[in-house]
Amino acid sequence: MAVFLQLLLLLHSRAQGNPGASLEGRPGDRVNLSCVGVSHPIRWVWAPSFPACKGLSKGRRPILWDSSSGTPTVPPLQPFVGRLRSLEPGIRRLELLLSVGDSGTFFCKGRHEDESRTVLHVLGDRASCKAPGPTHGSVYPQLLIPLLGAGLVLGLGVLGLVWWLHSSTCESRAPESSKGGTAQDSKGPGPGTEPSLCGSGPPGPQQAPTAVHSGPY
Repeated sequence: MAVFLQLLLLLHSRAQGNPGASLEGRPGDRVNLSCVGVSHPIRWVWAPSFPACKGLSKGRRPILWDSSSGTPTVPPLQPFVGRLRSLEPGIRRLELLLSVGDSGTFFCKGRHEDESRTVLHVLGDRASCKAPGPTHGSVYPQLLIPLLGAGLVLGLGVLGLVWWLHSSTCESRAPESSKGGTAQDSKGPGPGTEPSLCGSGPPGPQQAPTAVHSGPY
């Protein structure tokens, strides 16, 4: 009975991988990824914990294939280009130079669909991909947009008020000028009189004065 339970646990571990394997490090550290319980590893697969940090979608993606030439095949667009290398012929043991956003689960897949998994946690990684606390890129745009909106509304209000005051001043001066127009027209503008600012256009050409005959006809 005990032997049967041990075989059952072994089969379960092969099907589920090795959930106990885990690594932790900081950006710039080097960690080793190893296949555990996989007889013929053929490829490595990575499931990122925070795919948005790498501009990726959720799910698993191959990062390394075994090759008959002995040189592992690396996809050209995978995020570990230049940072992931094999430590021996084949792909049983790898070395990874850690970077921000590398947190995730690494699967070593075998020919018979058996797999080994290693959970990697990069210190500082989080779903937002940013360090805690306010940053220039996150806080300033949130404050700048409302301030620009408030400034635009305030500027439009000031312009409207100035236009209203100007219109009111012109309307109040119009009756006064109609009452005292005759006296001013005969004598001309007195000293200290302010020029009118409410005219609708530039003054026209001045009319030549009428000739006055002093002698007999």
